[in-house]
Amino acid sequence: MPSKLLGRSVRFCAVLPPSYDSHTERRFPVLYWLHGLGQDEQSFVGAGGLALLEELRGKKLIGEFVLITPDAGHTFYLNSRDGETRYEDFFIREFVPAMEHRFRIEAGRAARGISGVSMGGFGALHFGIKYPELFGAVSAHSAALMEHPPDAMTHGARLGFLEDVFGWPVDKAYWERNSVFAAARRAPPAENWKVYFDCGTEDDFGFDEGSRALDRLLTSRGIRHEFHLYPGGHGWGYFAKHMPASLEFHWKAFGKQ
Repeated sequence: MPSKLLGRSVRFCAVLPPSYDSHTERRFPVLYWLHGLGQDEQSFVGAGGLALLEELRGKKLIGEFVLITPDAGHTFYLNSRDGETRYEDFFIREFVPAMEHRFRIEAGRAARGISGVSMGGFGALHFGIKYPELFGAVSAHSAALMEHPPDAMTHGARLGFLEDVFGWPVDKAYWERNSVFAAARRAPPAENWKVYFDCGTEDDFGFDEGSRALDRLLTSRGIRHEFHLYPGGHGWGYFAKHMPASLEFHWKAFGKQ
């Protein structure tokens, strides 16, 4: 789709439910699924997402909804520090409205979820917590979470990929403006919050520490959420094993079970 805010077109993948073409009057909930760093809009499908959806539907653990993935490059789903790449503005102001105009999607936050893995998990939590009026439920696997800016670009594995986004030394004002933790500290507790996230206990980048910190913060704020630590590292092997949990979580959040 063309973007005036980005000054270019953005690729996306839309996975439509089986009855989309045959039930032309029906509208469906939507799950925005955000890919990780080094991936693209085809990652969900390419990694076996279609088979996973079919399996869960076959077991009647989920029903029918639209799943949409936009290409985000290396943006972390944020407006860039120099203001030249306004990806967050694009996603909120252009992409979501365009998708919900193009496809038969139910109106309202209750029918709109957001999820992601790694960088996309960061993006999902960032959007879900910052814009609770838009998203009725948010989930993440192995989200790229760090409570504080790193003092060094190492943590077992290199964190140099953060430099392109947050600068080095880290631009702490920019970091704070876009911190999931800062958004969570500002967010008002509400009974209708629906948040799920998990992480591997051997995460290659130490994001399990950030996940634990977010769990503590949400708990202290009285923000309802579901958090799990499971054995595993950082990669598709871990994501695929636990993605059924988030898909079932969103189906329940849609209120369709």
